[in-house]
Amino acid sequence: MNEKQIIGFIGTGVMGKSMARNLLKKGHEVLVYNRTKAKTAELVEEGAVWCETVADVAKKADVIITIVGYPTDVEEVYLGTKGILNNAKAGAYVIDMTTSSPLLAKKIHDEATKKGIFALDAPVSGGDIGAKSGKLAIMVGADKEAFEAVKPIFSIMGENVKRLGPPGSGQYTKMANQIAIASTMMGVCEAMAYAKKAGLDQKQVIETIETGAAGSFSLSKLAPRMIDGDFEPGFYIKHFIKDMKIALQSAEEMDVKTPGLTLAKNLYEQLANKGEENAGTQALYKYYFS
Repeated sequence: MNEKQIIGFIGTGVMGKSMARNLLKKGHEVLVYNRTKAKTAELVEEGAVWCETVADVAKKADVIITIVGYPTDVEEVYLGTKGILNNAKAGAYVIDMTTSSPLLAKKIHDEATKKGIFALDAPVSGGDIGAKSGKLAIMVGADKEAFEAVKPIFSIMGENVKRLGPPGSGQYTKMANQIAIASTMMGVCEAMAYAKKAGLDQKQVIETIETGAAGSFSLSKLAPRMIDGDFEPGFYIKHFIKDMKIALQSAEEMDVKTPGLTLAKNLYEQLANKGEENAGTQALYKYYFS
């Protein structure tokens, strides 16, 4: 591949905007599309090119990256009549970085292969902090040759980039990630609620225990936000619920018991039903004081 490919970026929300911005900073020509055009405005001011439709992006780009909301969105964007696979040129690379269904990732790969298109699933972890800093963890499911071809692009957006296996493997790995986070978030919120009730300085508690066995991204990065009452989304509750539902379905298909995940989903759904669906995942802290 050429050093500076034309990159299409579909989905410029909390995560996508920062990821696309990092590609721009490295000198790539970036075409952008989002259902809500206003969400691309900052990127266009910084040099990105707005496209009117998904098909327009697909026709012009060498590499097409998507990070959209739900598996239904992924399916429409890739497999719809006006979607990516019906409009991208042979030899293009398409990378879905949405957290989505492993089985859908495999289906997209199979359909892409029929058209001479290289498809990769590459969900991410690290939230808005990782997206802004270009330090995301990127979990890739892909054929080895396709992965090596676009690895330099991944390296702009993330610092922990791994191919976990064939198509679908990235999504399976992301499900494992979300399962781990679900129980961790409950533990961190409970610990902070306990520390508060005990009359402790919560920030000192974090500084003390984050270097030990309790250390985690959730404790170091999100617990301080909880304490400060900052519930702005690095990752939306509504999207985390979506992820947990995918993980539960996948786990059920493999006969894996997930009591922690089940409980976390139920708690987050309670929050969502109270109007917190657009808050960040750290807003689970509110449950412990309701």
